[in-house]
Amino acid sequence: MMRARWIIVLAVGLWLAALGRDRFDRWIDATVLPPLALEMSVEVLDRKGDLLRAYTVADGRWRLALPPDKVDPLYLKMLLAYEDKRFRDHAGVDPRSVLRAAVQALWNRRVVSGGSTLTMQVARLLEEGTTGQVGGKLRQMRVALALERRLSKDQILQLYLHLAPFGGNLEGVRAASISYFGKEPLRLTPAEAALLVAIPQAPESRRPDRAADRAEAARNRVLARAVAEGVIDADEAEAALREAVPGLRKPFPALAPHLADRAREEQPQTLSHRLTIDGALQKKLEALAQEAVAEKGEQLQVAILVADHASGEILASVGSAGYRADLRQGFVDMTRALRSPGSTLKPLVYALAFDEGLGHPETMIDDRPMSFGTYAPQNFDKLYLGTIRMREALQLSRNIPVVALTEALGPAKLVSAMEKAGMKPVFPGDRPGLAIALGGVGVTLTDMVQLYAAIARGGVVRPLSWRQDAEVPEGQRVVSEVAAWEVGDILAGLAPPPGAPSNRLAYKTGTSYGHRDAWAIGFDGRHVIGVWMGRADGTPVPGAFGADVAAPVLFQAFNRLKRKLDPQPPAPAATLLVANAALPQPLQRFRSRSAAFEVAADAPAVAFPPNGAEVELLASGLKVKVAGGTAPFTWLADGVPVVVASDAREAMLAMPGAGFVTLSVIDAKGRSDRVQVRVR
Repeated sequence: MMRARWIIVLAVGLWLAALGRDRFDRWIDATVLPPLALEMSVEVLDRKGDLLRAYTVADGRWRLALPPDKVDPLYLKMLLAYEDKRFRDHAGVDPRSVLRAAVQALWNRRVVSGGSTLTMQVARLLEEGTTGQVGGKLRQMRVALALERRLSKDQILQLYLHLAPFGGNLEGVRAASISYFGKEPLRLTPAEAALLVAIPQAPESRRPDRAADRAEAARNRVLARAVAEGVIDADEAEAALREAVPGLRKPFPALAPHLADRAREEQPQTLSHRLTIDGALQKKLEALAQEAVAEKGEQLQVAILVADHASGEILASVGSAGYRADLRQGFVDMTRALRSPGSTLKPLVYALAFDEGLGHPETMIDDRPMSFGTYAPQNFDKLYLGTIRMREALQLSRNIPVVALTEALGPAKLVSAMEKAGMKPVFPGDRPGLAIALGGVGVTLTDMVQLYAAIARGGVVRPLSWRQDAEVPEGQRVVSEVAAWEVGDILAGLAPPPGAPSNRLAYKTGTSYGHRDAWAIGFDGRHVIGVWMGRADGTPVPGAFGADVAAPVLFQAFNRLKRKLDPQPPAPAATLLVANAALPQPLQRFRSRSAAFEVAADAPAVAFPPNGAEVELLASGLKVKVAGGTAPFTWLADGVPVVVASDAREAMLAMPGAGFVTLSVIDAKGRSDRVQVRVR
């Protein structure tokens, strides 16, 4: 009978315990949890995954994503050894820790340790609750137990990594590591790991930038515990004790700020943007941009764009010399601003002319005063060279020849080619005219770099891209492979700026009307770089020429990109590599459409020898005569000056030997005439 009673009592007891447990479980399950989806900082990463720039969350805090596998394992071991040794075993509340804390409080008549698990700390951080109040502690326990039922241990640990406070507006281990140590938390020294464990216990009073002594003392206690728990040995701890605590916060990375802003604006819901930018190169070129405008006035601005012309990927984008609201208007992204390209469109004109059969690099073309209807352009230096090769006309950036070619092509063809290259030109009055060849059009630095990239890759455009996940299809052919190579070969023959290496960089400079824009764009066998300099507000920069201010920056940019240039490609098989005399007759000399109406009555004319004649070379040279024109006269043989500024109408020209030769004469007014003869 007695045994039956005990069985009944035991059964009732078990039933009551089960009932209590069930009610307790229902109570825990009914816990209303705070939002677990945290607002995280938007991150912009480079091509290697390194941080270019991050943005604070809405309340101004830095809170960067950090999964547990992206933090140094030593930190995690120290954290658990110091804060919650049984984290992997308890259900959110550690009874042993709670009992120990209660006994210590009764014995010492004050709170010695809180008994909080990491899960309880996460509960407090999620609700921003108090730690000392009994009600607050009970609430933390309930939330902690509920969290353990709904999340994995790693998810709870990740919440701690995101929410742990580190003083000021730093929240989370990654933000603290970047700010205090200037690096990601994947590789930490024992001293650094211990400091990151210590600060969250009293984040404001242990901030290293304000209370280095308290931060150091707290760090040393963590190191002592780490030794006691076998996380590190005594020698490691002794070395860590000698490591200084950082006394200042470091700024968060802010590379490629204009492009980062653009990425965020275009995809506002994306938290992590992966760009094609090379972070190390970006940093070098941002420093170069600041050097380029230093001590050159408060308004001069610069922009630099680097791309791999094979892939179309943008490797560096410097929108200004500084992302600041200063007199330079540094917040404006000058890689996207509409500007006049000056002479940098000339290579496209020549490439189109070569394709149309209007010329060849060795074709002779006149550089003399001309009028094209009501349009009467002038050379930048107000000087004229007479009859010269197209190669020289492009290298010397003469205005008259390129306008004559544009007239022969028609401005519409030039505009069509620009649009094929992916450019979006803007014209005054929406009507392109011949002035487009000299910069009478609005383009961006990005447009121009894309155009030169097309020339560099054999005449086929590949749209520039700056997002790693962007799908970039092959673009249209702008010019033929032969014309693209010929233009590149001409530009590679340009002399570099003073002090720059002679390295066969194919480049072109440009200066817009009124010295408002100075340009330099160049390419080698793999990369293309564009440099723009001027004022963001479009006001003139007196005396600023592309060759003087932008070209040196271009060569320095290539030098910071790599030590040695990639070689230019070999000439395509169909390329005609001959001198002027061996060209087909129509290609030997270019005549504009209006040439028949341009000859003045008193223009100079080669009186002897006549065009097409065979003449004998005398011991004293080749005898020539000029009729008409105004002295003094300059004689050229195959574009090379032989007699300069002679008042005589007859001259003896020294010749290298027999063969075909083109003779040109230029008078004092820049007017010219030419003939081709065969010398025996």
